[in-house]
Amino acid sequence: MALTRARVRVEGIVQGVGFRPFVHALAGRLGLAGLVGNDAGGVFVEVEGSAETVERFLEALAAEAPPLAVIERVTATPLAPTGTVGFAIAPSRAGGERQALVSPDTATCADCLAELADPADRRHRYPFINCTNCGPRFTIVRDVPYDRPATTMASFAMCPDCAREYHDPADRRFHAQPVCCPACGPSLALVDREGRPAGGEPLAGAAARLLAGSVVAVKGLGGYHLAADAASEPAVAALRARKHREDKPFAVMVADLAGARALGAVDPAEEAMLASPRRPIVLLARRPPEGRAAVAPSVAPGNRSLGVMLPYTPLHHLLLATVGRPIVLTSGNVSDEPIAYLDAEALERLGGIADWFLVHDRPIHVRADDSVVRAFRGRELPLRRSRGFAPQPLGLPWPFPRHVLACGAELKHTFCLAKDGRAFVSHHIGDLENYETFRSFTEGVEHFRRLFAVEPEVVAHDLHPEYLSTKYAVELDGAELEGVQHHHAHVAACLADNGEPGPVIGVAFDGLGFGADGTIWGGELLVADLVGFRRAGHLEVVPMPGGAAAIREPWRMAAAWLDAAFEGQAPQRLGVVGRNADRWERVLALGRSGTASPVTSSAGRLFDAVAAIVGIRDAVNYEGQAAVELEQLADPGEPGAYPARVAGAAGDGAPLRLAGTDLVRAVVEELEAGVPAPLVAARFHNGLARVTVAACQALRDATGLERAALSGGVFQNLLLLERTVAGLEQAGFRVLVHSRVPPNDGGISLGQAAVAGARDRSRA
Repeated sequence: MALTRARVRVEGIVQGVGFRPFVHALAGRLGLAGLVGNDAGGVFVEVEGSAETVERFLEALAAEAPPLAVIERVTATPLAPTGTVGFAIAPSRAGGERQALVSPDTATCADCLAELADPADRRHRYPFINCTNCGPRFTIVRDVPYDRPATTMASFAMCPDCAREYHDPADRRFHAQPVCCPACGPSLALVDREGRPAGGEPLAGAAARLLAGSVVAVKGLGGYHLAADAASEPAVAALRARKHREDKPFAVMVADLAGARALGAVDPAEEAMLASPRRPIVLLARRPPEGRAAVAPSVAPGNRSLGVMLPYTPLHHLLLATVGRPIVLTSGNVSDEPIAYLDAEALERLGGIADWFLVHDRPIHVRADDSVVRAFRGRELPLRRSRGFAPQPLGLPWPFPRHVLACGAELKHTFCLAKDGRAFVSHHIGDLENYETFRSFTEGVEHFRRLFAVEPEVVAHDLHPEYLSTKYAVELDGAELEGVQHHHAHVAACLADNGEPGPVIGVAFDGLGFGADGTIWGGELLVADLVGFRRAGHLEVVPMPGGAAAIREPWRMAAAWLDAAFEGQAPQRLGVVGRNADRWERVLALGRSGTASPVTSSAGRLFDAVAAIVGIRDAVNYEGQAAVELEQLADPGEPGAYPARVAGAAGDGAPLRLAGTDLVRAVVEELEAGVPAPLVAARFHNGLARVTVAACQALRDATGLERAALSGGVFQNLLLLERTVAGLEQAGFRVLVHSRVPPNDGGISLGQAAVAGARDRSRA
């Protein structure tokens, strides 16, 4: 038999996912000789046998790969046969250009759960059980190649039993870097706020204290969570007060899908998201009245949705089984700070919130919050992309001529590093408004640069000169700066998310972004591709009386919009006027003067204004709260829509203007006529969607463009998103929406990177 030999390179997420043992077993099954190993580029293979068998081997590499592997490319080059026999796993090779990818952290697999529950298994009820198909990855990796010495498991020497599994090619834990057991691995402890051991079995002690109403900090994969009995109003209220989180909903962890169904309506798409190896928080429609009765009112006050997740670590599974009912599980931080992930830091920062700490001694190298998603038309709509998703790169159909760092925006911050055809969007960093979050950003950039061998030659940034991300970019040495307008980055993120270069009619609705003319934009229609854009339309502009104060106090935006809609003669009998009578005229005068009152076209601020007019709230406790509650109030079954004009002509060069004042007048007229607030809220949503569709049609008539892209944080609103998409599709548009990165500012960094790469290609 004639022998052939090939050198094979496998690229993608192929380290830490059982790929080498899979290759070893595949070669053994096919009777092939050779070797397999890890290096900085991924996995290298040399394989020898008959030409037909080697071909079968190459086909099976992708077709039969382990569940966590993501194969991007398999290349083979011929070698001279050597006549060797047997197939070996070679030592990992250091050096060379780093192309290997790091797997995200992954939920406990079914095989490990079976062992966890088996009294005869040596890992029975061991909270750190894992294998090549599950467990910690990104959050424990210090460097590549992905081998145990380059992880936070390096200090845990394997016992003989674990070592035997680790070196046995037929074992599920063959080369599973975090492999451990009770004899050699991390251990749990329950301590008080001073770090003093509680005594007794830690897991049982933590469960008992949760059921007794205590708040327990639980060390997870990417940081500490704060846990409380979800059914206990005193416990949840105490957590809310100590965390300084007045209204923002908490997420709930349930033991299984049946527990999720008891709290919310779960369709097939949502079930798949809940049970996926990524294990995000999934926003579900609450199931009245049972769903509301099953959790305390303070878990998600006044909210028709509930964030629900399933356990994703063995510790979670054990804790939920012991407690026996759902628990609140929220990020371990004081509001607006990054999640605590270092043990000493957690005791210090969370000591005023948690009564007890369920800790372990496996270090976390990178903090990572839980991801948050919701379903839209059977697809995943990410709201926060973090644990379980990062650092898996997004493949793009266009190569980056030079390495790019995109520094993101300010709120819901992420950064992005890009090279070749890959964009590495970071885990969720948070709001870049304090030193701790900024340090998390800068340390994250350095870690990603090292892991993925990216040396930025182009640095993309927002145009806002006061963003910390912009200042960081400007102060970097040795790279070319590329400023990207905020809303262009939103549209570009949607294009990149869908693998399309444009041009499109881009609709970017959000809270605010620094405009190309120096004003505050936020209700934009752009004719755009990845390289550039033209501002083709926007919402009418109004002042923001008091600047940032108008974001915290939506009644100020109500004053501005009412002043514009009624030409200074707003009805004085409106509730929002009466509630703020002592300041109303002063704030109107401030807005009219332009002093500390920048003009804005923001869709988010229009939502704030309508929320205040309808009577939902005059002040917010978290970003976007009034708009979220306006969506919650709206009757989704209401088809009526308020009419609004599109002013201007698409062909005359000036931007179209969407008449928000028409919507505001209609809201006021119907409230005064006694129309119920849920109908008013719904008709406002429908009216904004319709005027947006009408503006897009006018732009299509002028440009011939038949594709629309929807982005920006306002399109997290499913009612507005559905109405806008349906209207555009009915009008004959092909509509692009997000499914891989969030439409909010968490996707901005991808858009910045895509623009920087496109401009680089256009200059070549």
